[in-house]
Amino acid sequence: MLLKFAKRHVALLLALTGIGAASVAGAAEGEPLQRLKIMAPAAPGGGWDTTARQMQAALTQARIVRTVQVNNVPGAGGTIGLATLANNLKGDGNQLMVNGLVMVGAILTNKSAVTLSQVTPIARLTGEYEVVVVPAQSPIRSMQELAARLKSNPGGVSIAGGSAGGTDHILAGLVVRAAGADPAKTNYIAYSGGGEALAAIMGNHVTAGISGYGELIGPIKAGRLRALAISSDKRMPGIDIPTLKESGIDVGLANWRSVVAPPGLSTAQRQALLDAVDRMVKSPEWQATLAKNDWVDLYLPGAAFSTYLRAEESRVTDILKSIGLAK
Repeated sequence: MLLKFAKRHVALLLALTGIGAASVAGAAEGEPLQRLKIMAPAAPGGGWDTTARQMQAALTQARIVRTVQVNNVPGAGGTIGLATLANNLKGDGNQLMVNGLVMVGAILTNKSAVTLSQVTPIARLTGEYEVVVVPAQSPIRSMQELAARLKSNPGGVSIAGGSAGGTDHILAGLVVRAAGADPAKTNYIAYSGGGEALAAIMGNHVTAGISGYGELIGPIKAGRLRALAISSDKRMPGIDIPTLKESGIDVGLANWRSVVAPPGLSTAQRQALLDAVDRMVKSPEWQATLAKNDWVDLYLPGAAFSTYLRAEESRVTDILKSIGLAK
């Protein structure tokens, strides 16, 4: 009787103070998370920050996690946040960090001492496909025609996109290679903002451009840009744009976003994070978030995501070395 009373007394104290094993070092075996921290390794307002805050809303509204805190650690394409996660938050079972394809390239271009092999992959969540476009007045009518130009004279085809080593640049190199040309000769013109790149494309200052579908859909529908191909593996419902693969360019690429956790987690801590994210992804609140933001559901959890991540690291490393941005 005394032992049972003591256990109940301790449990009551923990409940009243909000302190327990799950809130100190992550959930114990079979227990849900009570609190969670999500790092966005970028400034407020960007894609990673938006993803973190939408996760915060879905997790709390669906009552999967009691409290979720988002913090920003910007800099160097997310690699400052990555270093913080790997070096300062080891073993923290209440911590996630949003990241994505951009970080894979940033690790190389920024010569980061910390890589994604040093963290715990949890799940790929969402993605956006890239579109190859030309100005509306361009004589290039198809991806096949652009590929022929790339093959005969890659340096003579200027391609506008976002920052050097980013998703747009990665796709440009992959397309040039798939067209049968040397990726090192890719004539890629990097712009710091999507607006600048868009102005260059529509102003007919470059041969072609690459950017996310969401950024280009307006000018495409308005007839100011001609969409040649989209980087999805299969045709997207409601999007009348041929894929690169349909056009003879054997390339598929998604600008994916994911969540990873610190190194040094126990099996129980990792499983608690996997369970929380799985419940979130399947919740009506998250499905509404996908629809509201026009995000493509690319959910891939646990070991499958870890395998995918290693493959993406290998592919991105290879193409950035071929372009000359990494050694």
